[in-house]
Order: sequence, then structure tokens, then C-alpha cells
Amino acid sequence: MEEVRGKVQDQTLTIFLSGRIDSGNAAEVEEKIGEILDSEPGCDLIVDMSELEYISSAGLRILLRLRKSRGGLHLIGVSSEVFEILEMTGFTELMDVEKAYRSVSIDGCEVIGQGANGTVYRIDGDNVVKVYNDADALDDIHHEREVARLALVLGVPTAISYDVVRVGECYGSVFELLNARSFSKILSSEPEKIQWCVKEYVDLLKRIHSTVVPKGKLPDMRKIAIDWAEFVQEYLPEEAGRKLKALIENVPEDDHMVHGDYHTKNIQLSGDEVLLIDMDTLATGHPIFELASMFNAFVGFGESDPAKTTEFMGFDYEVARRFWHDCLAEYLGTKDEDRIREVADKARIVGYTRLIRRSIRRQGLETEEGRQEIELWKTHLLELLDKVDSLLFLRNELRVEATNKNLQKVMSFVNAHLEEALCPPKKQMEVEVAVEEIYVNIANYAYENRKGYATINVDTAADKSAITITMRDTGRPFDPLEREDPDTTLSASERDIGGLGIFMTRQMMDEVDYEYVDGMNILTMKKILRDEK
Repeated sequence: MEEVRGKVQDQTLTIFLSGRIDSGNAAEVEEKIGEILDSEPGCDLIVDMSELEYISSAGLRILLRLRKSRGGLHLIGVSSEVFEILEMTGFTELMDVEKAYRSVSIDGCEVIGQGANGTVYRIDGDNVVKVYNDADALDDIHHEREVARLALVLGVPTAISYDVVRVGECYGSVFELLNARSFSKILSSEPEKIQWCVKEYVDLLKRIHSTVVPKGKLPDMRKIAIDWAEFVQEYLPEEAGRKLKALIENVPEDDHMVHGDYHTKNIQLSGDEVLLIDMDTLATGHPIFELASMFNAFVGFGESDPAKTTEFMGFDYEVARRFWHDCLAEYLGTKDEDRIREVADKARIVGYTRLIRRSIRRQGLETEEGRQEIELWKTHLLELLDKVDSLLFLRNELRVEATNKNLQKVMSFVNAHLEEALCPPKKQMEVEVAVEEIYVNIANYAYENRKGYATINVDTAADKSAITITMRDTGRPFDPLEREDPDTTLSASERDIGGLGIFMTRQMMDEVDYEYVDGMNILTMKKILRDEK
């Protein structure tokens, strides 16, 4: 049976509805509501629906008239069934609706994941709950559910929340995650699987970073990082502060996805499937911002006290350092320590910036331990700012001094990508010949007698059916494709000695293009490795 009653507290009138509101009693209910409103004019209005079991279109019309007459309406304690009706009819867009949530206990539950904004607990064999740190996290939960759906639609494997619950004074989001184990658990209990974890971890990371996000769907990580730099700038020498901000500002906008908190507690193995969780930090941006957060999680956060990393990650600090190094090598597709260190230094600049800001905002300067930690990160940051002039890098890119002694390094770099793509031996030899001919030409002629560099970028098609190699130098402008092919029908005495390298490159590669842009020679070669699937 329906009941309508009112209560006034602190200039707020709460009307309590219970039972059912349908065509048979809607007129009576509306009359009672009108009497309560007339007796308490001028109060803010809340409608408590925690005991309302059913509402039909007749009841919805009452709410709509209330909304129009009062200019605003706040519904609280709405059951899942009634909420579904309100959402279906668009009422959740017309007025504030606060759903009633079932309570879940996490007492004795295993922690299986942890992120910047919450902790994930296993509540039974099939389900987990992410409990948010912020007690007023409903907007955050809604945001995470929306971006998780977006990620799944775009092809990133993730779990989708199917319910929102109360956990003590906080809110939680419930996911189905069958018998999942985090990569942190695997690394702590089965250290021999570290290389398997590295490969799976980086494969998923590359999948995320290759995902293009429709404009405006996710926050821009670059803008967030600029805010970090502006905050930290005040705590650095003037010139260093300016350079830090300029380095981050010079990172171009990028519409590819980044996770923002990509560490081993947020990667889950569910059966045979690797899943990404904790999606509230999802954004778009250059991969350098992702690598910075990875460095912080595995290395930076525990530099002054390695026990912090062990406590957070669940495995030893030295394992964390090795994992970071090996993941970066796998991500870049190289074993060249100079190359790995170069990109790591770029990531460390952004990482230290974030750590310093985080610590200061959490009153780090007010404790001796905090001051020492900030000073350590600040010292490293200043050292890096002295030697790094750009945060940019291209994945699968190698930069070397353009000399013949670096030919083997270039060939090893390209061959690693060919082997990863399972390139047939004959085609691998053809690519090797083309790369050698172009690189040696740069080394011998591009810079004449001055020092210069060559940059080699390798991009492999997603299905490994083709590979594209781009070689850049800032030497004198030279288009090798303008040269006429040698006449191979002539006798040895009639043939010119030069020109064979470019000729072989054209013959062995499926596409060869050249352009001169912004003072840079850019030669691009494509090789079809196998028929596209």
C-alpha cells in the first residue's frame, strides 16, 4: 500500500514515497504531495524513494509535474528496478537521481589489484569489487564505466562493471573476473615466468598505444602533464623550470590511447586471457607519458626506500627494476643499451616531475623523510634536464652517429624486427641488402666531413604481412631515386661503377619513396612479407 509523508530539516523538505504508484492511486498520491508542499513553502525538495517498489507512467507524470513546478528535483534511494524505468524514459537526464546500492563486505578479502584511485578485492570466485578511495565517488564510477566500455568497443580487453555497491562509507564497482591473478601475483610466486610476463605485458601495451580514440572522448594526458610541470617549476632553478615546461609543451597532441597507471597489479590473467583493469586513468597522449608512469611504479617510487616498491608491487625491488628494463627493451624492439637508456631518461623526466608534485601536494616538505625523497628526485631531474633536449621518440626507432662502424648496430636493429615478424629468409636478405645500401650511402656522403646522425624507424603491420623502414638524416639534400638505373645489359667494360646500390634497393623492395622536409632527407622502403590475411 502506498504511503506519502514529509519531513523538514535544515530548510530541506524530504517527501517519502513507499509501496506502489500506479494509475489506480496516482491522483491520491499527487494530492497528498500537494498538501505537504503547501504546508512547507520555500524549502528545498528531496524525494526519498527507498521504499518505493513500483512506479508506472502515471507516477512518472507526477515526478515530471513536480520537476516543472519546483525547477529542480532530487530523487534518492531509488531501487535498481525503479532506476531502470527512470533511466529508460530519460528521467535520469531531467533530474538528479541517486540510486540505492546494496552493501558488500571486504573483510578478509584478497587484494588483487591497486591503482591511483582505488583497490580491487576478490569477493568470491567469480567477482571482484573496486573500492574507490574517495567516499563520494559516484561520478568517478560513472566515468570509469563509460571509458571501460569505450576501450572494449575499440578492441582493448577489459572487464566491464555490472553493478555499483556500498562498501562501508565508500562506493565500489563490481566486475566479473573469473579466478583472475594479477601479474604482480605471478611475478611474486613464479619468478621464472618473468619473460612471459614481459612479453604479454608489452603486447597489451602496444595494443593500447595503437588504439586511436575519437576526439574528445578521453582526457588529454599532455595537458595534465603540463599542469605537473607548471607546479614543479616553482621548486626548480628558473632556467631548469622553463626547460621542463618547454619539453612537455613540445610533445605533440596525440589521439592514441594511454592507460595512465599501467603496472602489474592492473594487468590480470583470467583463464587464458590477459585483461586490463582500473580504467579511470584512461587518456590520450604520446607514449612517453605512459612510460613515465611505468618508471614511477617500478623504480622511481621506491628509489629512496626500495621497501615501498616491494610493499606496493608484492615483489622485490630488483625484480621491479629488471621488469621495467626488459619491458622497455621489448617495447622498443631493441637490446641496444644506449637506446634503452635514452628513452628511459626521457620517461624519468616526466616521472620525477609527477613524483615531486605528488609528494609536495601530500605535505612531503613538512617531514624529513619527505624532504629527502623530494631532494633525491629533484637532483635526478636537474641532471636529466642538462642532457635531454626532447621527450619525443618513435617506437621501434634507432638513432646512431652516421658512421660505417655503426652499420652492424643498424642491421641488428632491423633484423630483430624482421625476426619478430617471422620474415621468410629470402625476403630478410633482400631487406638487409636495401638497408645496408641506404645506410652506407648516408654514412659516406650525407655529412661530408662533419658529424651527423641517422635515424632508422621500423614499423611492422599489425598482421605482420609487411614491414616499412624509414631512414632519416639531416645531411645535404640528396634524392637517390633521381638517379637513372644502370643498364644491366652492358658489358663490364661499358658499365659505370656507381648506382648499383640504389638499383638493388628499388628491385628488392616493393615501394621506395623519398622526400626532403624541414631540412631532413626521408627515405621510406616497404617490403611485403606475405599475403595479407
